[in-house]
Amino acid sequence: MIQKVDNNKMKGSMTEGSPVRCMVTFAVPMILGNLFQQFYNLADSMIVGKLVGKDALAAVGVSTAITMLFVMVAIGTGIGCSVVISQLFGAEKHKEMKTAISTALLAIMVFSLMLSIVGRGLSRTILKAMNTPADIFDGAEIYMNIYFYGFFFLFLYNAFSAVFNALGDSKKPLYFLLFSSVFNIGLDLLFVGKFKWGIAGAAWATLIAQAISAVLSFGVLCHKLGQIRCGVYRRFDKEVLLNMTRVAIPTIVQQSMVSVGMLLIQSVVNRFGPVFIAGYTAACKIDGMAIVPMVNAGNAVSTFVAQNMGAGKPKRAKEGYRIGLVMAMGIGLFIGVMMYFFGDACVAAFMDAAKDGASIAVGTQYIGIVSMFYFVMGAMTTTNSVLRGAGDMGWFMSVTLVNLFLRVALTFLLADVTSGMIISWANPIGWAVGLLIGFSRYKQGGWQKIKLV
Repeated sequence: MIQKVDNNKMKGSMTEGSPVRCMVTFAVPMILGNLFQQFYNLADSMIVGKLVGKDALAAVGVSTAITMLFVMVAIGTGIGCSVVISQLFGAEKHKEMKTAISTALLAIMVFSLMLSIVGRGLSRTILKAMNTPADIFDGAEIYMNIYFYGFFFLFLYNAFSAVFNALGDSKKPLYFLLFSSVFNIGLDLLFVGKFKWGIAGAAWATLIAQAISAVLSFGVLCHKLGQIRCGVYRRFDKEVLLNMTRVAIPTIVQQSMVSVGMLLIQSVVNRFGPVFIAGYTAACKIDGMAIVPMVNAGNAVSTFVAQNMGAGKPKRAKEGYRIGLVMAMGIGLFIGVMMYFFGDACVAAFMDAAKDGASIAVGTQYIGIVSMFYFVMGAMTTTNSVLRGAGDMGWFMSVTLVNLFLRVALTFLLADVTSGMIISWANPIGWAVGLLIGFSRYKQGGWQKIKLV
């Protein structure tokens, strides 16, 4: 519930008070929420790998590489819109803020339906273009098509979470993710374990959990916005949409290009067969969960910077960056050490150790290499988030594209001579170069001159 305080700032504002307290109290729920989201993604793969088999896990891995392209579009759309919403919130322009929220949600609804149709129509073509092995092709297609049916809920849920975060409320998305995670795992065990629906059961479990979370999020968001008294506002505004689009499109492109890069890398991985694919899939699931805290520390910095730039407080925005940088690098070092020493046990949790030793070895090697550089990834993400929060989208996108180009180029050039393991070394190389570019822009200071609201 939004409450008024003495200085007339609304609850959720990070433009006043202790920057450390603001950052920590905002970032921690985001980290926990996304960890739970990754946890049920891991559980999804573990249940499929253990109860259905290695080939089924490989099929999920192939289809996930494709569906993640669309998921990243959803996340990028929400994040892009939230930058403008955060700056309006920080500037206390509440009528314009509610117009921006309504406009964003209506546009995202239409966009999600269009992408769902496109994805469903091109699923087979994409799988063929990725050199998907014949023995896992049908399973990958089943999983992917069911996932496409739920895009409407996926996009809206991510949009609702982005709005909550823009308003400085990271606890509500945490509650919904906790519910969704537990519910998804329960449905996995029911559909895959008891009903024996296989890959399709895992996909339907995810779709149903996302749909219920989206409906619940919508209800709570409507109640929250109803507490903000600002008079009559527009339900849709073309100018506001254009302003958000200027930020959203580079973010969507950035997120999409990351996923396109992963698709290209997956097409190389597919050349090495189901054993390699299964090990790589398990490692990517673990890697995805491991980097969540660093990514969310960066997202917290983005919101902190956006609110304070909207309020005309660039010095305070810099304080938020320094706090976020320490958080992200510290978390990266800790998780990196844990993964380096216990990565093999994590990979083995996805498969039968007695039968799938070769796949486990592939995944363990991958995790052992990338985990040593998680702190670099944390620094790059946090630095880039300053640029995004300020609306410095050209430089923000440049960091991502250079990082991506290096990873893809190294993979295609050296995959065969390294038996595929260049993939793990390409990640930290891309992170390091991206960090250098982003930090040089931060020090130069041009991001402080961007005006969005």
